[in-house]
Amino acid sequence: MPAAIRILGLDPGLARMGWGVITLDGTRLGHIAHGVIATKTAMGLAHRLHALHREIVTVIADHRPVAIAVEQAFVARDPSAALKLGHARAMALLAAAQAGLEIAEYSPNHIKKAVVGAGHAGKDQVLFMVKRLLPSCGVKETDAADALAAAITHAHLSGSRAKILLSEDARLRARASL
Repeated sequence: MPAAIRILGLDPGLARMGWGVITLDGTRLGHIAHGVIATKTAMGLAHRLHALHREIVTVIADHRPVAIAVEQAFVARDPSAALKLGHARAMALLAAAQAGLEIAEYSPNHIKKAVVGAGHAGKDQVLFMVKRLLPSCGVKETDAADALAAAITHAHLSGSRAKILLSEDARLRARASL
């Protein structure tokens, strides 16, 4: 029987990047850890990006996930804000790629739909459902809850993907034996 897998979820942001690590053991979800990486404007863009990268690398090293789920950038009306968010996402993707992790990206609406059941759910609804799905997590910050929601979304979809692959494999073996 395969061991539980660890999934890191990230809710990118330059000022606040939420992160959360869960386990998937069959169909059971478990909470490992969560937090928020915060940077200050006074640090300057390059130093803030370096701090994000360094902290994400530390989270990956400490919790050893096999996959990462990153929330996709929502195109904002402010091009400057969208660009900064893109920089923060790049640090997350770079750290994951350097660690050789499976990388998945999900839209905010997809994550909300998977966790809450409604694609336009509010942050308070996501926080509520994450607490219901991971009762031991004690999460209070919405950035960390959003990151845990991204990880939960990946857990649900990766389980489905694994079942589809097993089904296709069985079908191909059956066809080969004819």
